Amino acid sequence: MFPQLNIHNFKTISQFLHHCSQTKNLKPIQQFYAHVIRTKLFFVSPNLQSDLALAYTSCIANNNHTILTHFLKSLNLRNPLPFNSIISHFSQHGSDCFALRTFLFMHRNSVYLDSYALCTSLKSASCLKNVVFGKSTHGYVEKSGWLASVFVGSALVDFYSKMCSLGDAAKVFDEIPEKNTVCANALLSGYAEAKMWAEGIDLVRRMPLLSLEADQFTLSAALRACSGLCAVEFGKEVHAGVVRRVFDVGADVFLQSLLIEMYGRCGQVDNAKRVFSMAGYDVRMRRRDVVLWTSMLGVYGRTGNYAEVIRLFKDMLMEGIRPDGVAFLTVISACSHTGQVDLGVEYFESMTRDYGLSASREHYSCLVDLLCRAGELERAWGIVSELPHVADCAISMWGALLSACNECGNIGLGKLAAQKALEVEPNNVGIYVLLSNMYARNGMWDEIELLREVMKRRGLKKDFAWSSIDR
Repeated sequence: MFPQLNIHNFKTISQFLHHCSQTKNLKPIQQFYAHVIRTKLFFVSPNLQSDLALAYTSCIANNNHTILTHFLKSLNLRNPLPFNSIISHFSQHGSDCFALRTFLFMHRNSVYLDSYALCTSLKSASCLKNVVFGKSTHGYVEKSGWLASVFVGSALVDFYSKMCSLGDAAKVFDEIPEKNTVCANALLSGYAEAKMWAEGIDLVRRMPLLSLEADQFTLSAALRACSGLCAVEFGKEVHAGVVRRVFDVGADVFLQSLLIEMYGRCGQVDNAKRVFSMAGYDVRMRRRDVVLWTSMLGVYGRTGNYAEVIRLFKDMLMEGIRPDGVAFLTVISACSHTGQVDLGVEYFESMTRDYGLSASREHYSCLVDLLCRAGELERAWGIVSELPHVADCAISMWGALLSACNECGNIGLGKLAAQKALEVEPNNVGIYVLLSNMYARNGMWDEIELLREVMKRRGLKKDFAWSSIDR
């Protein structure tokens, strides 16, 4: 029924197994597996068990634990290779629960656990947020001496980082006897996700003392930390490191955008502009892409240079760069602050008409703010009332409209805006405060008393303001 197994037809067998796994056809795989067991040909090729294991397990339904257990029991328990292949297959295809079951089967049946099995299983555990499994594996690693492996140590650091247990991640990092840049970057990634910028900068400063070379990921993480802390002096040191260590900075748009963002957040707009300008004069004549343009637009927007945002956006279009949703959000907001209503509305319409982009709720919020600032309250009302709202966005839009009605003295529309906002979120104290301010501005004291009675019945209280001074 099956061809004679020899060194010449293993490629054909591999193709046969691959085809069966792609078509999810388990029956011929089972028949071939029975043939292999009867003829005792498992040891003809060291890869045969792995290929067969991958084909077999790829056809198992996600809830069929019994078939998996029976299959694992039939494998050679002295050879970890097929088990590792199975774990890898499950991990790569999102069946992390099966990957952990396979690992536990290996452990309970004394199959040798090598660094590959440990690292892959920890990756699956982090995907499942399985803290218990990760800590149990950590205990096994400590007892078995596998912490001496920088790969296993890095996997543990990565696991604890993704679980937001940064204290445990840092402790494992310190315990790894021979560290490398990979495990340092795993810890840096955890610090970045948790916005622990100071700890991230401290780790980058320690790396030379640990004889660790910073790579592009390290430099990127350091720049993010400098942006978070507005640590411009250390940011300049990192910038110097980028120039020294990265052979072709012009090819790394991500690093350049991080440099622009770092200088922008630290208030050094001229330095950000210098990085942006240099990116356009690369020796290989690379064009600045949309990421760099958007980063520079964001710098001008955050620092209040709204006229520069509009000018730079026009330059961007002149150079033939296709703007993304973030770029449009920034320029519409700039039009709002400069009072250029028609231009802002034109950009909003152009986003969908000329570039095929879908307007998000943030874009609509920005458009409503644009119209409210210009006093075009009826147009703003028409936009807000027609949108299917998510609570947070609806509150912000109705709140902006209510605030504008207060400024313009449109009490009737302001009441309607407040009513719509309270339909979405009845206990939002901020809306009551805005409504009370509008009544007070127009001397409507009876309405204020009624409003206070409603708040009292609902148990709502205005938050007390406070300030803090660092002495």
